[in-house]
Amino acid sequence: MKRFATLIFLAAAIAAIAAAASAHAGSSATRADGVVVEKTFPAAGQLTVNSVAVRRRPATTARKVKTMTQFRSDFRPQEILAVASATGPNGTPWYRISVPGRPNGRYGWIPAADVALAPTIAQIVVNVGHRTIDVYRRGKHALHATVAVGAPGMETPLGHYYVAAAFKPVNDPFLGVWALETSAYSKLSDWPGGGVVGIHGTNMPWLLGKAVSHGCVRVSNTTASALKRLAPLGTPIVIKA
Repeated sequence: MKRFATLIFLAAAIAAIAAAASAHAGSSATRADGVVVEKTFPAAGQLTVNSVAVRRRPATTARKVKTMTQFRSDFRPQEILAVASATGPNGTPWYRISVPGRPNGRYGWIPAADVALAPTIAQIVVNVGHRTIDVYRRGKHALHATVAVGAPGMETPLGHYYVAAAFKPVNDPFLGVWALETSAYSKLSDWPGGGVVGIHGTNMPWLLGKAVSHGCVRVSNTTASALKRLAPLGTPIVIKA
């Protein structure tokens, strides 16, 4: 009986692995011209071309919203977050992407051939009213912690964003042990990076739970270290009231 139960367990485990592999394999399709088109969203990745025009609609004739370059001004790769796909007038696939920059909340379309994507595995949810952050990874709740948010007049912007960059602050204890750069922008355009909203550690943990920042989301250094492990580049971020 014990051996029979073991065989059943092994069969179930193999079936689960096969199902997961099948689901992952079915998340994208390769066209005849070699373009891999992601079908599971949100999906994140990097450009495969030097630059691409982000269009208002999935067509080369549509108005340009912005030009995205393969590398940012700080020489880091430009991370792309796509939320949907569509077929253009000439039959080519396009992705609808989140566009970082002012004003917040912009979206646009780029050709699927110009970017390599993979489905995201995590999500960050910041509740400004409750002053909390939650991280979900592979569908499971992985983290809950208290945060500090933007002060009155410098409120943390609500909306849907993503992790655009991540780094270890050097000689800047104010940012703690780890920092995520989001695609959101604060009301302060003269803030470093043009007002980029970060999620970062702090050397003033007694301010957590309060509205005291210039728009950034401050977390404890313990939470910041966990974010380094849990939230890779491209992770979608929801900031809600």
